[in-house]
Formats: sequence, structure tokens, C-alpha cells
Amino acid sequence: MSLRKELGDFNSIVCFKAAITGMEEALGEKATAIALTAAGRARGKKLAEELGVSTDSHSLDQVAVVLNKALGKEGTCLCIVDKIVSEGEIIKVYTSETFCSAGEPMNSPRKCTFTMGAVCGAVEQLMGKRLRGVQTESVLRGGTHDVFECTPL
Repeated sequence: MSLRKELGDFNSIVCFKAAITGMEEALGEKATAIALTAAGRARGKKLAEELGVSTDSHSLDQVAVVLNKALGKEGTCLCIVDKIVSEGEIIKVYTSETFCSAGEPMNSPRKCTFTMGAVCGAVEQLMGKRLRGVQTESVLRGGTHDVFECTPL
């Protein structure tokens, strides 16, 4: 079911990024980053609930496929989830074509706040553990992916 009769469910990256830069001007970068990460986390948790998958019954490879379908080209186009790997207690999510990095110049300090929140919120919900997300690599600063590390609290 579409949310809008003629325009459908999606808006442009340009418009959403304008909202972000406006929030940064009004609230400051740190407050905006906190708000966007929290909003993303809430979105990710809700998405994971809707998808009905968990790491109890699915491997991280399977979870990556499900999340990519929901967040990637066939879903909301937020990002491509290329893979999810576990390194001990740390879960690393490798993403590409993230909404947050789109259109940014190389070496931009922009971080993927909303995208990281959404991805880590979904992983948190799927694992049933409270996680803290941190972006450890960026395509804007020479990385092959935007990588988010989700660490248990």
C-alpha cells in the first residue's frame, strides 16, 4: 500500500539532506547527529520487528540478505547492505551507496548518522541485545564501504 496516491512512498535525497543541513544550522552538528541516530535506530528496530527475523533462526549472511532487500534497491533505497560479519562480540555491517554519503565530496567529514542508526537498530532488534553503533570506515575517506560496528553495551 502506497502512502501517497501519486508520488508514492519516497522523496529525494536532495530534500532529505536539506532537512539535515537545516537541522544542523538550527541545532548544531552534535545535537542533529544524536537526533538522527536515534531516529534511525527507532526506524531500524521497527523494520526488524516487521521483517520478523532473528539471529536465533538466521545466520548473519541471511540477515544481511533480508536487510538488503528491505533497505536496498527493492526496498526503501536507504543503502545496500553488502555483508554482516561477527568479530567476537562486535558485529560489523558493510554498506554501500548509503543515503548519507550520496553527493558528498571526497574527504567530507559527513558521517552516516541516520543510516548507521537504522542498520544498528535493526541488528540490535534481531539480536535482542542493546548495541552501540559507531561508523569506522567511510567511502568519503577512502574506504571501500561505509562500515558500522555494533558493540554490546
